Amino acid sequence: MKTESEQRVMLARMEAARAETERHLAIIERQIAARAERIAMSSHVQTRRFGRATSRWNRADERRYQEMLAVLHFERRGEIEALARKLARQAGAIAACRLRHGINAAAQEMAS
Repeated sequence: MKTESEQRVMLARMEAARAETERHLAIIERQIAARAERIAMSSHVQTRRFGRATSRWNRADERRYQEMLAVLHFERRGEIEALARKLARQAGAIAACRLRHGINAAAQEMAS
């Protein structure tokens, strides 16, 4: 039988691993968005008006960005889905650990 402090340490490690997985997934999402934006902006040369009230982003850019976003998500769907499944498993394991050891999430957040 593990002591209460060992249980809390184990839970903290599990939560840290889940946070790391969430960060990894967020990095992938940002990489995809940045690459889609670069591709959309460099896909065609256009004359752009500059001024205080003008935007450099037009409907064609937005359409190209959304297309490239979908393509890039599709290309990396295996990695994204694997991380999403891992997050679901980690969330389930954390919930089971809390339930098994009677650790309340709200009480632990207040203690931190």
